[in-house]
Amino acid sequence: MAGISIFEFDTLTASSPSSTNMVGQRKVSAEVFAWLETQALRSTEAGEGAWLRLTHRHGRKAIQVNSFVGVIRCPNGFQIEVLPKLGKTNGEEEARHLLIEMLRCLGCFRHIQTSSAQLLARRMPLLEVFIGEFLRAVDHTIKRGLCSDYLAEQGNLFALRGKLHMAEHLRLNLCRRDRFYTEYDEYSLNRPENRLLHAALRRALSWTASQANQQLARELCFVFTGIPESDQINADFAQARPDRGMAHYDAALTWARLILQDESPLTGTGPHKAPSLLVPMEAVFEAFVAKHLARQLCSDFSLRLQTRSLRLVRHKEQDWFQLKPDLLVQSFKTNRLVLDTKWKLVDAKKANSKEKYGLDQSDFYQLQAYGQSYLEGDGDVVLIYPKTEIFSQPLAVFDFPKSPGLRLWVLPFCLQTKQMLLPTCGSLTPFFSPNT
Repeated sequence: MAGISIFEFDTLTASSPSSTNMVGQRKVSAEVFAWLETQALRSTEAGEGAWLRLTHRHGRKAIQVNSFVGVIRCPNGFQIEVLPKLGKTNGEEEARHLLIEMLRCLGCFRHIQTSSAQLLARRMPLLEVFIGEFLRAVDHTIKRGLCSDYLAEQGNLFALRGKLHMAEHLRLNLCRRDRFYTEYDEYSLNRPENRLLHAALRRALSWTASQANQQLARELCFVFTGIPESDQINADFAQARPDRGMAHYDAALTWARLILQDESPLTGTGPHKAPSLLVPMEAVFEAFVAKHLARQLCSDFSLRLQTRSLRLVRHKEQDWFQLKPDLLVQSFKTNRLVLDTKWKLVDAKKANSKEKYGLDQSDFYQLQAYGQSYLEGDGDVVLIYPKTEIFSQPLAVFDFPKSPGLRLWVLPFCLQTKQMLLPTCGSLTPFFSPNT
């Protein structure tokens, strides 16, 4: 199946006889471009997160893919793989490896098996990796055994079975004494979980272009012969229940939800609701940092995520404007350190009052508010950015003249070693173990 790979903030233009691919810009068909343009306009009108942005390049209309990663699948089957911008230097394969490793920290992708996924990523685009992981999970479920359940059935039988429905029996069998209209329980594989897996298998089979995935999907579909596909996706997910002895369904159902419900922050809209597995890179980076930073902390400290206990102001007996830092370090329920993650590029060479390392002033205002509220104006607040070649060491401390007890640090987080780099002055050393 046709498709291309791009990076965050790359642009797409409609192909024409005179157009050529350039760095950071790729061509797509007029049909695909028109659909993407419609998605961009509708998401803007609906006030949704701007995953696509209309722009111009060299005098032509273009569409920029914002800070989202994953797969966009257009109605005609064309696939656009969006990879993290930090992997651009080392190529698509390394970027795909990096993304898979980071996605495992998000709840909906937690079942990715690193070894198998990384192996697939060497020769397949991201969507094929996802499908391969789903098929592996279903195969595991089948090998552990599909679960059955009692299903209420009704029928006009030759033998009395279950409970006789007298009204229907008299209506249908007044002259047929050899029949009994009854309601009975049938022990059957036709339960919501199996119907959902069957439906997800069929959809995955229609998506995949990999011969290996196609073959495995067909083999797995054969096992589900006799089990109807789910035609009420949301209702079946609502009825699916984690019974005892069904833990082996967990991974397969998680993938099925992603495939069937397009359970992603964004999806295609309009009459052609094309499935798109897109996630905001800010959320991926935050989850990645949170998982590994918790391991870097000393044992006396704990890490809380997305704390939202405080408000910025009080007005007419009401608290307004929630303060929600990404990460909060506590010791015996006492707030000790506030951290916020930013999926942005910092340039240590831009050390001047005009360029300010490429830092955003609003982020500093935000961290000052967090420090005043959660640390009572005394302590350290941290902005965490991904480590790059142009930002490989912590920046010097930032002081707040009107808040002498509050210090702000801008620190790099290494995606390879999965550790935050600490300032050499030792201010943050008490919080983190040196042996991680």
